[in-house]
Amino acid sequence: VINDKFGIVQGPITTAHSDTATHNTVDGPSAKDWRGGRGAAQNIIPSSTGAAKAVGKVIPELNGKLTGMSMRVPTANVSVVDLTVRLEKGASYDQIKQVIKEASEGDLKGVLAYTEDDVVSSDLNGNTNSSIFDAKAGISLNDNFVKLVSWYDNEWGYSRRVLDLLAHVAKVDASK
Repeated sequence: VINDKFGIVQGPITTAHSDTATHNTVDGPSAKDWRGGRGAAQNIIPSSTGAAKAVGKVIPELNGKLTGMSMRVPTANVSVVDLTVRLEKGASYDQIKQVIKEASEGDLKGVLAYTEDDVVSSDLNGNTNSSIFDAKAGISLNDNFVKLVSWYDNEWGYSRRVLDLLAHVAKVDASK
């Protein structure tokens, strides 16, 4: 939505990602790296993420414009994305919020949600949207440099998109 309306020049993505089954409960060896072997329940663990590369594959015009990292945090579920970007076309933060709100009520309804509530991660447990834009959490330095915050329940949101895909495949298959 942001790239379509305003253009993204470049920016980093940081995810604060909840525990997964691959995290150690206590300090121990990790095949990935030393930090990855530390106990997840008592640490915030800097890690790599494939999120920026994945965005570049899905939206080719963003390939090479984004980079990212993850902070693994000791929460049971729900993660958050901090996207900080330089925009090609300037816009106030209120204009950006309006565009996202319209998208969440239009073509992206059920995939993108918009909230102005004072939410924390546990409030969004079980949310079936792939992304819940947090209008109160973002900030702008100026009209061309903004930080946008969006939550997601990795299990529910992903599972819902798989169901959407299966429904689409069934519809296409039934029409043959």
